[in-house]
Amino acid sequence: MNNRYVQNGLIAIAAISLFACNNASQQTASPDSTNLPQAATESVTACVSYLNKKSFEDTIDGKATSLYVLKNNNGACVAITNYGGRIVSIVVPDKNGKPTDVAVGFKTVKEYQGPGDAYFGALVGRVGNRIAKGKFTLDGKEYTLATNNGPNSLHGGKKGFSAVVWDATQPNDSTLSLTYVSKDGEEGYPGTLTSNVTYTLGADNAIRINYKATTDKKTVVNLTNHTYFNLNGEGSGTILNHLVQIGADKYTPVDATLIPTGKLDPVTGTPFDFTKPTAIGSRIDTAKNIQLKNGGGYDHNFVLRNAGPALHPAAEVTGDQSGIVMNVLTTEPGMQFYIGNFMSGKNSFKSGAKDDYRTAFCMETQHFPDAPNQKNFPSIVLEPGKEYTSTTIYKFAVKK
Repeated sequence: MNNRYVQNGLIAIAAISLFACNNASQQTASPDSTNLPQAATESVTACVSYLNKKSFEDTIDGKATSLYVLKNNNGACVAITNYGGRIVSIVVPDKNGKPTDVAVGFKTVKEYQGPGDAYFGALVGRVGNRIAKGKFTLDGKEYTLATNNGPNSLHGGKKGFSAVVWDATQPNDSTLSLTYVSKDGEEGYPGTLTSNVTYTLGADNAIRINYKATTDKKTVVNLTNHTYFNLNGEGSGTILNHLVQIGADKYTPVDATLIPTGKLDPVTGTPFDFTKPTAIGSRIDTAKNIQLKNGGGYDHNFVLRNAGPALHPAAEVTGDQSGIVMNVLTTEPGMQFYIGNFMSGKNSFKSGAKDDYRTAFCMETQHFPDAPNQKNFPSIVLEPGKEYTSTTIYKFAVKK
C-alpha cells in the first residue's frame, strides 16, 4: 500500500459509543467546551486551533463537505472531514498531560484533493490495498479495474472511497456516521455497494471504527482506514524510534510490485519479527533483506493471531518521546504496517511541518492484499442478502 500498519495484552474495551455523523449544516461553530474539565478543554482547543472549519467547507461533485469534531471529557478529540471520511486530527494527552496531535493531515479540503495526497487519514475502498494487474474473476467473469499503482490497482482505483464525499450525520459529541453508495460498475467493480462507517470516540480515549456494507450483486469489498500516526506529535520528526509490537507470527511476502506471493512466511529470525516491542528502525537495512528492499522498508501485511469474528489485539505502539501508547484491536485477519517510505517532504501538514521521509506510520487493518486472486487467502466476496461487517479500535493511553 502507499502508506501503512501492533499488539497489547488483554484490553477491556467496554461500552464504547458508536460513531454516527452530524449533518454539515449542524456543524457551524467550533466545539463548545462549556463544562469540560481543563485538560479536555485544552485538548478540544488544540484539536481545532490550526483548523479553520471554513477551509473544509466546499462543494465537490455536487455534495457539501465539512469538518466534524468529536470530543470526550478525558482530554481527547478527533477532527474528521466527510471528504473521503478522513481523520484530520487526533489530539490526546501525552505523559505530561500536554495535548498532542498524533495524526498527520492537511489544513484544507483542497489539499486532500491535490497531487500530494497519499490517502492521508482516508477511508479506503471499495477494496483496500492492491489487486494484481487490476484484474480479478468472479463467477467466471473477469473484471478490469484502473491500474493506478504501477501495473496494479490500489485502494479502489483512480477514484476510490478516499476521493468521494460521504453523507454525514452527527447525533452527539462523540459519534459520526458516514454513508456512501458506490454504483454498479464504479471503478470497474460489480454491484451497487452501500457502505456505512461509524466513528466513535469513547470515554477511554479509544476511537472505534465500525464498517458495514451491503450489495445488490456479488462483489468484493475490503474497507480500511489510512490514518498516518506519529505518537510524538505531527511534525516531531522520525517515527523510527517508536516501539512496535505486532500480534503476528507470520506475514505475507511480496514481489517487486508489492503483490503477495501467496506464501505465509514466519517472522521468526527476520526483520518482520515484532512479537516483542522493537524500535521500528532497528533492523531496516534494505540491502540485507529482499522483502524490505521490495517495500522500500516496511509496507507489508501481517497475519494476525486469533483472527475471527471477535475483536483481537493487533498491535501496540509507543511514542519514544511522548509516552503515548496506541493499542490496535480489530476483527480483521490482517494488518498492513507501513512506515512512510514514500513521504518526501513536498507537502506541508496542518501544523506547518513537512511530510518528511518516515515521519508517520500506518496500521491498516484488513483482509489480505490481492485476496480476489489468491484462493488461499480469506475471501472478500460479498453476496446480496449478506452484510459485510468489520470493527477496528485505536485506543490511546500513556506510559509514564
